[in-house]
Amino acid sequence: MRITFKISSDKGKIEVPLDYNHPIQSLLYHNISPELASFLHDKGFSYERRSFKMFTFSRLIGRYDINDGRIIFETPVKLIVSSPIDQFVSELANMILRKGELSLCGKKVYVEEIIVHQEPDIKSTIKIRTMTPIVAYSTLITTDKKKKTYYYNPIEREFSEILDKNLRKKYEAFYGKNPPKTSKLSIKPLGRFGEKIYRDNVIKGYMGRFILEGDDKLIKLAYDCGLGSKNFQGFGMFDLL
Repeated sequence: MRITFKISSDKGKIEVPLDYNHPIQSLLYHNISPELASFLHDKGFSYERRSFKMFTFSRLIGRYDINDGRIIFETPVKLIVSSPIDQFVSELANMILRKGELSLCGKKVYVEEIIVHQEPDIKSTIKIRTMTPIVAYSTLITTDKKKKTYYYNPIEREFSEILDKNLRKKYEAFYGKNPPKTSKLSIKPLGRFGEKIYRDNVIKGYMGRFILEGDDKLIKLAYDCGLGSKNFQGFGMFDLL
């Protein structure tokens, strides 16, 4: 389920830091029930040693300028939130409607409108555009026995393999059953793609247009909760072309 919040400010502007994923993540946690927030934050949906929060969100969408290390948006701006957890989306929408006002990066904002998206027609082969970077990585051990994080790019074979394994783990964790026994998920660039690096945590992801092939149930789950890693931090959201 996917919804869009149309956010405004009395001042006509919203100022945020360059890397504002964490304040938005915090806003979401603070606008659902304490029980659900505690479950998602502390436990999530578990698969072996992995835990999945099963939601993702877009960047703020709107006109902006960058000044002195800050982004200044003209309001209104849009924020899209997506999750296969209907309770998460409905609690978020209902609580924000009741409150009327929110705090984003210490500034008072309010929601003008909430739009519920229609469910897309997901097929086994679709063309997508990323709304936030897709992250695929492995933790490697160097020759001096230190851990090193390696981020794959979309032309490396491991990129598709890691996305496929990650998505199958999410499916089993969320639905409590084995994922469909189909061919592996694959992703191929449609033209050029861009690299995005987030400085605070040195997270590297990729933006662009891609062809996504795989089981339609797995792709639908990826649409709802995000493709790749770190979805709850605002990565892996895509839309259909």
